[in-house]
Amino acid sequence: MADDPDNKPLTDQTTADFAQIQTWVFDLDNTLYPVTENLLAQIDKHMGSFVANFLNVDAIEARRIQKSYFRKYGLTLRGLMLHHGLDPVRYYDEMTPMDLTQIDPHPALANALRKLRGRKVIYTNASAHHAEMVLDRLGMSDVFEGIYDITAAEYIPKPAIESYRVLCEQHKIDPTRAAMIDDIARNLEPAATLGMKTVWMRTGAEWAQDVEPEPYIDHIIGDILYWVQGIAGTGD
Repeated sequence: MADDPDNKPLTDQTTADFAQIQTWVFDLDNTLYPVTENLLAQIDKHMGSFVANFLNVDAIEARRIQKSYFRKYGLTLRGLMLHHGLDPVRYYDEMTPMDLTQIDPHPALANALRKLRGRKVIYTNASAHHAEMVLDRLGMSDVFEGIYDITAAEYIPKPAIESYRVLCEQHKIDPTRAAMIDDIARNLEPAATLGMKTVWMRTGAEWAQDVEPEPYIDHIIGDILYWVQGIAGTGD
């Protein structure tokens, strides 16, 4: 396992690990851009209000349920669907969109990704509409050839391996010639099981605290721009 969280020079072995990659599967939120504390608080508030209203419970109980389902299923929405019969259409109709003005354009990363050889696909537990808006803010609308969102996954979120299999089928991805980059370590285990190279984008987020690297993680990075530039062979 190569560990480059402190922007150490990428070794020949590290770059060689990716020489045969044909498809790059990128997570979106907190991987291609940092989700700020303000954005997290906004998401928490909106989600908590939705859960409280939908289940007719107070804010404290709504938060307990919200966090419990997120930990168990990787997505609060999934828990509400399984245990309370929530129609996901209602969820997306009623959830208030994030304030994306807090997301800054990242032309350097966009340019580095364009120079990265191979196909690029977004794999997100959010909606395609959200992904499209974020990519537009980042200046990356032309970088990715596809977005695999929670609807395409039939509302089965990461890290359920069946969702990864559908991803590969829909986008004609050979997992043995693919790499996946995600900020949530456990989301990489199914990718590794299918044969993908795995890259953990380690951040200071709450869900990354006290997480130990597992054997299914091939590489650990701390700076997505530095890593992409290194793999793409450019420092521009």
